[in-house]
Amino acid sequence: MGLDDKIDNAAEKLAGKAKEASGRASDDPGLEAEGRLDQSKADLKQAAEKVKDAFKKE
Repeated sequence: MGLDDKIDNAAEKLAGKAKEASGRASDDPGLEAEGRLDQSKADLKQAAEKVKDAFKKE
């Protein structure tokens, strides 16, 4: 996984956490769910990058 990808995924996950917290604080379930979705997307991208890296090593 390239450093740029790691940074992008971490930033996306952090933004998702902020959205989720903001939604929880403002009692907005839609925003809270959107934040959780953003975090899940970042996790999936990170997992895909790790799989890609595993195949590159072989």
